[in-house]
Amino acid sequence: MYDFDKMIDRRGTSCLKYDFQVERRGRDDLLPMWVADMDFALPEDILEDIKDRISHGIFGYTDPKKDYFDSVLDWFYIHFGWKGRAEWITVTPGVVVAISVAVRALTGEGDGVLIQQPVYYPFSEAVVANNRRLVNNQLVYKDGKYSIDFEDFEKKIVDENVKLFILCSPHNPVGRVWTLKELRKMGEICLKHNVIVVSDEIHCDFTYEGHRQIMFPSISKEFEDNVILCTAPSKTFNIAGLQVSNIFIPNEKIRKTFKAELEAFGYSQPNVIGLTACRSVYSKGNEWYEELKKYLAENLDFLRDFLKENLPKIKLVEPEGTYLVWLDCSGLGLDAGGLERFVEDKAKLWVDFGIIFGKESGQFIRLNIACPRATLKQALTQLKAAYCQTM
Repeated sequence: MYDFDKMIDRRGTSCLKYDFQVERRGRDDLLPMWVADMDFALPEDILEDIKDRISHGIFGYTDPKKDYFDSVLDWFYIHFGWKGRAEWITVTPGVVVAISVAVRALTGEGDGVLIQQPVYYPFSEAVVANNRRLVNNQLVYKDGKYSIDFEDFEKKIVDENVKLFILCSPHNPVGRVWTLKELRKMGEICLKHNVIVVSDEIHCDFTYEGHRQIMFPSISKEFEDNVILCTAPSKTFNIAGLQVSNIFIPNEKIRKTFKAELEAFGYSQPNVIGLTACRSVYSKGNEWYEELKKYLAENLDFLRDFLKENLPKIKLVEPEGTYLVWLDCSGLGLDAGGLERFVEDKAKLWVDFGIIFGKESGQFIRLNIACPRATLKQALTQLKAAYCQTM
């Protein structure tokens, strides 16, 4: 019913992915496969809701009403079996903003904040920019898969006086969908040492067959009372530019502290079109979303087969979730600088290089497969040509 193969020219729309190559990379000859948004348009019924709101012609200060909260709550109950409450939700312009606010609200300068690299780089930026100490529980990479070193996890919390843990679930970029056992163990250690958890679950809607997303607060009442759950429709429905995220904070004391910091930051009413879009996608977007997941799984299959047949020295770290694939390029025998030159100068691709996610990941790249298959095929073909020329 939905045509995800349709090629849509995004150039000239001021989009970060296509229109800022010169500003960010100093060139204009690369095929963009980087930032985490999609090359797919929303379905017409959702666009009509947005157009209807625009046709009103007045865009004054706006806040969410009951129908907005109901759409958000219903989505998470239907898809994850978790029922939140409207009063738990604080709307922010983005998850990254919420993480930064949480860091400022719940820790003091010099306090330790724990992350798990390689991980989404704004986590470390939110810590360092706010004069907190960055503490890393490095994920363990073995036999093509990442796992958690729980002994180091607890040791770092104790030794570094950690006050806050930023969890990425599902994990970007390594693609892990954490199991109940893993989540429970991390959560129990945090409870034991009075560490508040900020759980970034923005990619929660994208898991592959055999893997199930478990919302952190759904595990127990104790976990519910110790978490700031960060969600948004932006990845699922490609509306990041409308700047709306839903932050669940069940614990009243933590919620008041967070909201006070958000107000001090100077933010109050959300984007009116963002509210309209969020309500619409969660109310009407399920059919489109289900077809999208199938298409992404097919893209992943295509990429997996292509690498095996044509690029044997580049290994797919098998993703359990997200539409971002993490490729192990260590078999190419290049250092971080050499890998960047290989990908950009020879393959002519714009990707996210692993080094930005953590210093141990210089031989990895992150590739976005949320695009028409023709675009993915072109990117892989260019990578193959560079591979054949170099190896």
